[in-house]
Amino acid sequence: MSGNNGGPWGGGNRGSGGNRGGDGGNNGPRGGGGQQVPEIEEIVKKGQEQLRVLMGGRGGGNGGPGGGMGGGFSKRGVLLGLVALVVAWAFASFYTVRPEERSVELLFGQYYSTGNPGLNFAPWPVVSAEVVQVTTERVTEVGTGRSVLDSGLMLTRDEAVVDIEFQVVWNIADPARFLFNLADPRETVRATSESAMRDIIARSELSPVLNRDRGAIAADLQANVQDLLDSYDSGIAVIRVNFDKADPPEQVISAFRDVQTARQERDRLEREADAYANRVLAEARGQAAQLREEAEGYRAQVINTAQGEASRFVSVYTEYVNAPEVTRKRMYLETMEQVLGSMNLTILDNVTGGEGGTGVLPYLPLNELGRQRSAN
Repeated sequence: MSGNNGGPWGGGNRGSGGNRGGDGGNNGPRGGGGQQVPEIEEIVKKGQEQLRVLMGGRGGGNGGPGGGMGGGFSKRGVLLGLVALVVAWAFASFYTVRPEERSVELLFGQYYSTGNPGLNFAPWPVVSAEVVQVTTERVTEVGTGRSVLDSGLMLTRDEAVVDIEFQVVWNIADPARFLFNLADPRETVRATSESAMRDIIARSELSPVLNRDRGAIAADLQANVQDLLDSYDSGIAVIRVNFDKADPPEQVISAFRDVQTARQERDRLEREADAYANRVLAEARGQAAQLREEAEGYRAQVINTAQGEASRFVSVYTEYVNAPEVTRKRMYLETMEQVLGSMNLTILDNVTGGEGGTGVLPYLPLNELGRQRSAN
């Protein structure tokens, strides 16, 4: 029984290191000869012994005086350790970039280069790499009302309020600028898009925004947002803009519909009035042109008639000067022909048979009477 608690080392409950000689009272008994508490030096010694065994050294299980650090590390253990360190360093230095990704390599925290898809090398810890998805489409929504600042209510040029909701689809064009120049990329895209949209709506009328100009507004917005992001060196490329909604606010939508109906009725009446005005104006212009043509024809006719009469008078006067009697007789006959030519009159000259024309044979126009009876 004396072997359990006897001696100055406090019993045989030590670890693999065994009893040590020549240490004096440093390892004396504690707590009146009961179970001993392991000391710090003994714990360190156990760890050294286990490490030496793992690295290929000899174990000191007998706990003799040579059981400490006297054995050292073997060459094989050192070589294995170096190989393990090289493998760990290579594992930390080589990395893979997928086709939809790009890597940004940093030399002591500063931008060094951009890695392409495939296997890349960044010697750790001098160079570190951060992989970024560049082809993935990111969507930033504006006007959805998910926050107090994202209400979507905007003011048009004609002082009308419109509720706008749209999406900006973007990806990363330059990973280095994207990582170093923007603290919050999504918030930057959202604020930039909202600012550009408010500027466009402030320069537009309400009706085109609600009806026919959505495509043009989306194209204009994409160009403006891209220009603003380029001015920030953001490294972001805007792919497209989805213009989802442009409606009046819900509080006034019924009144707005009434106003729209009245405007449509006004536009219809204006179009009808314009059509009537165009038709009347065209008719008036046609009549004016016709009157001008008739006046021109009448003027030409009168001038030609006057010129013909004057020429005829001159020719008759010339003939009268040459032969007055013949000319007078001819003029008399022509005048009587014009006066009596349209009259149903028969003149009997030098009628014989006594006074009153009793020598004229009476004539009954039976053919004329028959024609009149048939006409009736």
